[in-house]
Amino acid sequence: MTKDPQTYRPATRLVQGGVNRSIHGETAEALYLTSGYVYDSADQAEATFAGTIEHYQYSRFANPTLTMLEQRLCLIEGAEECRTTATGMAAVNAALLAHLKTGDRVVASRALFGSCHWIVSTLLPKFGIESVFVDGHDLAQWKDALSRPTNLVLLETPSNPMLDIVDVPAVAALAHAAGAIVVVDNVFATPLLQQPLALGADVVVYSCTKHIDGQGRVLGGAILSNRKWVNDVLQPFVRNTGPAMSAFNAWILLKGIETLGLRVDAGCRAAAGIADFLAEQKQVTRVWYPMRDDHPQVELARKQMTAGGTVVTFEVAGGKDGAFKVMNAFGLIAISNNLGDSKSLVTHPATTTHLRIGAEERAKLGIADGVIRISIGLEDPEDLKDDLTQALATLG
Repeated sequence: MTKDPQTYRPATRLVQGGVNRSIHGETAEALYLTSGYVYDSADQAEATFAGTIEHYQYSRFANPTLTMLEQRLCLIEGAEECRTTATGMAAVNAALLAHLKTGDRVVASRALFGSCHWIVSTLLPKFGIESVFVDGHDLAQWKDALSRPTNLVLLETPSNPMLDIVDVPAVAALAHAAGAIVVVDNVFATPLLQQPLALGADVVVYSCTKHIDGQGRVLGGAILSNRKWVNDVLQPFVRNTGPAMSAFNAWILLKGIETLGLRVDAGCRAAAGIADFLAEQKQVTRVWYPMRDDHPQVELARKQMTAGGTVVTFEVAGGKDGAFKVMNAFGLIAISNNLGDSKSLVTHPATTTHLRIGAEERAKLGIADGVIRISIGLEDPEDLKDDLTQALATLG
C-alpha cells in the first residue's frame, strides 16, 4: 500500500519524499545525466511544447532527478512548488528579477549576505527599481518604509553574520498591506528550524550548498512558494534565462537531505554549548546566538524557531589583529567562508563575506573588525572547545 507522502512525519519525508523509481526499481534515487529527451512522435513533441501534455523536454527546464529534489524540498518546507537553481545566489536573483520590473520598489532588511546586499543596493537600481534598506529588527522602520506601495520585501532571519531576528509575521502583514510579496532567505534556520511560509512569507530561498548538502561537495539553490506564483512568475524566468541546477548536484543534494535532520540537530546542540562556553572566556567581549538569554531578540527567536541554528558569532578584543591572531591559531577549526558544513568553519566577515558592502554599512550592521563567525560541525564539542581555548590564549 502506497501512502500519501504528506502523511509522513518530518524525518520520514527527509528520506522518502519525492522518490520516483524507474522501471528498474533502484533503491537510491536515479541520476538522470541527460540534456534532452526523445518523443514517441512529432505530435507528442508538439503537445509537449504547447503544454497540453506533461513530458520532459530539456534539462534546462526540468529533469527527473531535479523533480525528486524539488518534491522532497516541498514536503519538508510545506510549499506547493519548488524550482532549483545552480547556486543559492541564482535562487535569490531569480526570485527577485522574476517578480520585478522597472519602476517597482523593494524594501529589504539591511542585514543581508554580501552578494544579496549587492543585488538590492547596486543591481536593482540599474534596472530602475527603487531599493530601500531598513534595520530588520526595528518594526517602526518597516512601518515607515512600507507606508508606500511596494512590490517586494527581502529579508533573512537569522541574518548573516550577526544573527539578527526579523519578526516575519509582523513584516509580512505590513508588506501585504503595501502590495508586496515577502521573500525570506532561510539558510541559517533551515526548513527544520523555521518555516517562513507558515509565518506569512510568500517565497523562501535557500543556498542548498549549506546545510542541505552540508558536506562541502556541491553548489545549489532552491526557491519555494505557492503553485500559481512559481508557474506564472518564476517558471518563465528560469526556463528562459537558464540558472539550472545540474542533475548530478541534485542527486548529491538528495543524499544530503537524508541526513539533514541528524546533522542540524547535532550542530544546534553543539552550537548552543559553544556559545555558552565562549561567553565565559575573558578574551571574548560578546557572543551572539539566537537562543541565549542575552540575545536582543531571544523571545522572538524562541517564538519563530525550534532551535538556535549551527552558527555562533563572537567578538574578541584587538579588532582585526585580534581576530586574525585567534583564527590563525586554530588547529582543528578551518578558515572558510562557507557554513552549514559537517566540518567546523570560521570566517572573518569584515574582510570576506561583507567586505564589499563598505565600512559604513558594516558599522550599521554591527560587524566590527573583531567579529568572528563560526559554523559548528559534527566534531566532538569538547575538541572544539579545546581548539578555541588554545587559540583565544594567544590574546593573553
